[in-house]
Amino acid sequence: MSAWLPLAPCTPRACVEPVARAVPWAVLRLTAVVLLLLAGIVLSLFGWGSPRLRGRIPAPLVRRWCRWIVRAAGVQVRITGAAAPTGPLLLVANHISWLDIPLLAAVRPARMLAKTEVRRWPVAGPLAARGGVLFIDRDRLRALPDTVARIAEVLRDGRAVGVFPEGSTWCGRSQGVFRRAVFQAALDAGAAVQPVHLRYRIAGGPTSTAPAFVGDDTLPASVWRVVSARGLVADVDVQDVIPPGAHPDRRSLARAAQPARPAQPAWTHAALVTRPYDGTKNPATVPAPAVTVGSMEVIKRTDAAAARATSSPAADA
Repeated sequence: MSAWLPLAPCTPRACVEPVARAVPWAVLRLTAVVLLLLAGIVLSLFGWGSPRLRGRIPAPLVRRWCRWIVRAAGVQVRITGAAAPTGPLLLVANHISWLDIPLLAAVRPARMLAKTEVRRWPVAGPLAARGGVLFIDRDRLRALPDTVARIAEVLRDGRAVGVFPEGSTWCGRSQGVFRRAVFQAALDAGAAVQPVHLRYRIAGGPTSTAPAFVGDDTLPASVWRVVSARGLVADVDVQDVIPPGAHPDRRSLARAAQPARPAQPAWTHAALVTRPYDGTKNPATVPAPAVTVGSMEVIKRTDAAAARATSSPAADA
């Protein structure tokens, strides 16, 4: 694993809170998600993965299918804000969960940038490959310029590319800084950039970390946690488009696209512990016993290796 990869302090133990469970519904939801994924694979045989047939599946159908995936998992979807334009577009969003991918595609179908490990995911891996996902080897820093060039090429072709520039998944209580590299592709292609802010919460309640896919979490465990949870809502805030030429360099462009960061310091939430679920709608979180700065550093070092497991490569060296 390369040392240059951006890291998040989030781990399931420290960050993922318990939620009210709807276990009888979970099996039905999981079945619905699998059936929709299989339907997506069938559709991909007739358009998504074939350059000759690409474009025959209407974009509105793709958006609906992506929303159905999230809804089938038991998560309500609320999309607000600006409409995504046609033409070349770099869609950028904060990264919390595997749900982020269909949510971003629900805004506008796009070729996603993903780590090469996604190819090995059951069902979703082959679907991603046939869907035109741009893969990058996170262990090869030298591959980054080629990836930026491929993104720029797709943008010049008038298409959209979806990227999570934080370079790692965060739990939602805090978030990382947008890395600059992928924004160079938008500058090179003269493409617009549209930021999207993602947030998960319990209906009528605060931010929820239940959908987070962080640290040493496994995909099956994360999926089961989502489908068995009650009252999850995904808020998708589509922000105004940043037109080409509005910013002279990738540094200022990345800053302009960065959504407002939570007030909570980046490492504070790593020191939180959760109480066992107490039967109320909103499980309480309480601070861990008072810790010193030195103890915080221990937490950072302990969780760093696990955080690499879900980090993605959209970052500068």
